[in-house]
Amino acid sequence: MRITLAALLLAAAPTFAIAGAATDDDPYIWLEEVSSPRAMAWVDAHNASSTRLLQADSHYQTFYDEALAIAGAKDRIPEPSFLHGEIYNFWQDPDHLRGIWRKTSLADYQTADPHWTTVLDIDALGKAEGKSWVLKGMQCLEPEERRCLVSLSDGGEDAVEVREFDLDTNQFVADGFHLPKGKHRVDWEDENHLLVATDFTPGDLTQSGYPYIVKRLTRGRPLSAAVEVFRGSKADGGYGVSPSVLRDGQGRHLAVIVRPLDTFHSESYVVTPKGTERLAIPAKVNVADLVAGRVIFELDEGWAGLPAGAVAEVDLDKLLAAPGALKPGLVWKPGPRDAFDGLTSTRDTLLINTLSNVQGRAWVYAPVKGGGWTTKKIDLPDNLSVSFGATSPKSNLAFVGASGFLTPSTLYLADAETGAIKPVKAVAPKFDASNLTVEQLEAKSTDGTMIPYFVVHRKDIKLDGSTPTLMTAYGGFQVSETPYYSGTTGKLWLERGGAFVLANIRGGGEFGPAWHEAGIGTRRQIIYDDFAAVAKDLIARGITSPRRLGIEGGSNGGLLMGVEFTQHPELWNAVVIQVPLLDMIRVSKIAAGASWQGEYGDVNADPAVMAFWRKTSPYQNLKAGVHYPEPFIFTTTKDDRVGPQHARKFAARMEEMKLPFLYYENTEGGHGAGADLKQAAHTSALTMTYLQRKLMD
Repeated sequence: MRITLAALLLAAAPTFAIAGAATDDDPYIWLEEVSSPRAMAWVDAHNASSTRLLQADSHYQTFYDEALAIAGAKDRIPEPSFLHGEIYNFWQDPDHLRGIWRKTSLADYQTADPHWTTVLDIDALGKAEGKSWVLKGMQCLEPEERRCLVSLSDGGEDAVEVREFDLDTNQFVADGFHLPKGKHRVDWEDENHLLVATDFTPGDLTQSGYPYIVKRLTRGRPLSAAVEVFRGSKADGGYGVSPSVLRDGQGRHLAVIVRPLDTFHSESYVVTPKGTERLAIPAKVNVADLVAGRVIFELDEGWAGLPAGAVAEVDLDKLLAAPGALKPGLVWKPGPRDAFDGLTSTRDTLLINTLSNVQGRAWVYAPVKGGGWTTKKIDLPDNLSVSFGATSPKSNLAFVGASGFLTPSTLYLADAETGAIKPVKAVAPKFDASNLTVEQLEAKSTDGTMIPYFVVHRKDIKLDGSTPTLMTAYGGFQVSETPYYSGTTGKLWLERGGAFVLANIRGGGEFGPAWHEAGIGTRRQIIYDDFAAVAKDLIARGITSPRRLGIEGGSNGGLLMGVEFTQHPELWNAVVIQVPLLDMIRVSKIAAGASWQGEYGDVNADPAVMAFWRKTSPYQNLKAGVHYPEPFIFTTTKDDRVGPQHARKFAARMEEMKLPFLYYENTEGGHGAGADLKQAAHTSALTMTYLQRKLMD
């Protein structure tokens, strides 16, 4: 017999009537049992209700067809990787929903219609093995790049199975390296050894569910015979201890083990013939790369007179000789409106991309014999996001990507040695941008800080508050939000007369570490104030109005949506809350929530943090009788990072209070929109149908 929604409501625990009540009184703990029959019956009932409404809307099928066509378009840029002397690419389309790993030559890749050879078919593999396989990554051993570690996830969750693959035979290696399902951290030490962090025995995990022990696994030996190299603590925070092996283009290497203490603070160690030794670096300085015998560091705090946000170097030989007495040299430092945005390397050069007032820049740093670097800027169009893609450890070639809200993504091939650059691929426009424009504006937050934001809108916009506007931000973990080209947003939203807003609120990294640190822990309210300030500025300028303003965010951005929903229900008519964190009192007890205490604080150990979240956590601060907009809450059953529990409990709490909402939980997909293109298109169509109904109709 199928359990009905009414029966579920009758079976629920007593009413949760007091905002911020003790967690022991939480009546929806049962929804934290991810796959229990009772919880899944609740999910099925709410999925049926929401999809029945949204899929019956006349817009849904058009949105689905357009989203799927864009996601699976054959003229997308095939993201390249330099590997084993050729160009490899992972590709998904309607004929390959889970994707194929394929290869071609560099010369052929640069033609309009490359000739690809399939290396590994994930759809076929899943069918043959009766699994819902999702490819999560490949790690190939340099310099030969013949043997690779392939990570496969069942349904898209973070936990993976790791298998060894041979690029000469295009086959998994019989009796090769194999790690069973887990949240592994692994890298090649050499052809016959791996450095592995995992749960070697039951219970070898932190409270967050991540490993804290590193062992050396020898080819042909079982995992139980691996030899311990490093041990952290079961009480460690963050994402678990992680081994990695850096290699430069001249054959030198450095094995590094990072032990996170919380989300942002860590200890770094190097593996030497004498054993594992700790590096004398601050807790927010990270080992980033190895270039021409120089170890590169990213500085999220000052170090030896160098400023936070800078990039530094230490000679490899000096580091190995005295890891406890390091003297860093400067490579790059930010100006007043600059921020570091990433780095990579080629055989002989260091490549750094930066932000200048949230506009992308790309730089080549070449080491000078005896010390220092030469610097040159890569000549790319302005007002775009810029990022380095694949690089080759055997040459100085690098792919560089550039895109903007109205500028389709273009892929360039750069020679870092000569500075030569040429476009090799470009996305065909996916929507009509002829009557659209982009502005960068600023809003004053509650403490007087000016918060920049981008607005994409029609050139003939009427400043009377009538424009349907979709606003988003992330606001956490030092993640920078920069302009990007989205065919789906353009086709399904902008082409239909909507405006799109990206807010560069604090918590991100758009202006360096200080922009992030302004809103961590109990200082977090300023992040939420920034977002509301941008909304109020949009309304004051007449770009939109509360009737036509909707907001959307996922993960930490889903928490942002939940807070804005409860603190400012009067500002929005649509709120899309995706794979969210919402119960910040029990966050450390759900999925990997304990790993983020460096960002949010520890409610269990710090009374000030508990007090802050009692008045801020969305789940605890819903109130009966308030006129909230009807939200669309989306999550996935297979999300083993944030977990579906937050979304479920928030919806159940709203239901108890007789507040309207729409809820959809995809049973696959991990911490994202879906495990394949059709699932992702379905999610996009449901979301856009909801936004159309709330803001445009």
